Amino acid sequence: MLASDIDAVLVVVPHIYHDDIVVQCAKAGKHVLCEKPMGTTVEGCRRMIRACKDAGVKFMIAENHRFLPAHTKIREIIQQGLIGEVRMVRAYEGVNEVAGLSVSGFWKGDPLKAGGGALMDMAAHKFATIEYVLGSKVTKVSAVLKKQAINLPEKAEDNAVAIAEYENGAIADICVSFTQMTIPYNSMEIFGAKGSILENHAWEKPVRFCSFDERMGKDQQQWVEPDVEHAPFPEYYTISARETDRHFARSILENRAPEFTPEQSMNAITAILTGYLSHIEGRPVETAEVEKLADKGKCTEVILERLAASIPINKDLPEVKNVEPIGYNRKKAAEVMNNYDLEAWEPFNGALIGVEDCYMVTKDGCRKMTTMPKHIMRV
Repeated sequence: MLASDIDAVLVVVPHIYHDDIVVQCAKAGKHVLCEKPMGTTVEGCRRMIRACKDAGVKFMIAENHRFLPAHTKIREIIQQGLIGEVRMVRAYEGVNEVAGLSVSGFWKGDPLKAGGGALMDMAAHKFATIEYVLGSKVTKVSAVLKKQAINLPEKAEDNAVAIAEYENGAIADICVSFTQMTIPYNSMEIFGAKGSILENHAWEKPVRFCSFDERMGKDQQQWVEPDVEHAPFPEYYTISARETDRHFARSILENRAPEFTPEQSMNAITAILTGYLSHIEGRPVETAEVEKLADKGKCTEVILERLAASIPINKDLPEVKNVEPIGYNRKKAAEVMNNYDLEAWEPFNGALIGVEDCYMVTKDGCRKMTTMPKHIMRV
């Protein structure tokens, strides 16, 4: 693929592989759009940035929240000074990832393969978006992590809360959940010296704000809902992905650097790892401390390798102990099939393309199927 004449690559793989693949693409002269979160370590992020700069290719992280029209509108309101100096932000994102997190060996939620749990996966959105709308970087983070539904000892957090301090004096409360039992949604509240902004992706009109600024005229001190292109979950993903891809493509076609820089995306990873170190050591941590760890190549050793063991598991969950798989037991399988009057099928070459590719496996042998059996058990 890299030897072909394609112009750009979209990297959509587990987080641990981002830096190696991005570097390979850059060295092959391909522009790179890489999924979020950018990487599992600050060192890996720096490596990607350096490789793309050395190769002279465009590089951007596909942070769809950065390009969501609702967030662009929020940034405009703040830049216009309509809510005054921003003092506090509250941000939330919730989904349900319990199934994936409950699979031992699966990369989701693995501190080394995914870079962490809910905070890495979803707060990457939040930190990137807040920096975008505020125009200010995180300086310090305090975080609390829990495993409230996941009892695998090797996995990271399923719920997290982080308190962040920013260069401009604002503070932010970032709450993320992998255990939400309702339709996924995102929300943000921004409180300034002259007004407030509320945003929720579940609303038909996702942004509403109230301002005491005299420029509001008859709408002063009234809740206003500006027109913003939007559709509630999950349709808003098509809008944000479209805008992300369009911006990246234009950067290539017009030979200009993407407005959303990889350094800004790296800032989100730095903030998340700062939160992780805060939880591990039970203290507020400055982002500069994590940057110094990255200088020494120590983010994995000091943070990620210590993460899982530092996260308490809900005491009411049943204990799970990891064991080595024993392999396929033909005798046991035959007993199960006999006891429950089952027949088993396995698709040819691992993919059921049509009935002709389906084979019946029973205790009497194997034969090719021309019709689908009524009772089947996948093995």
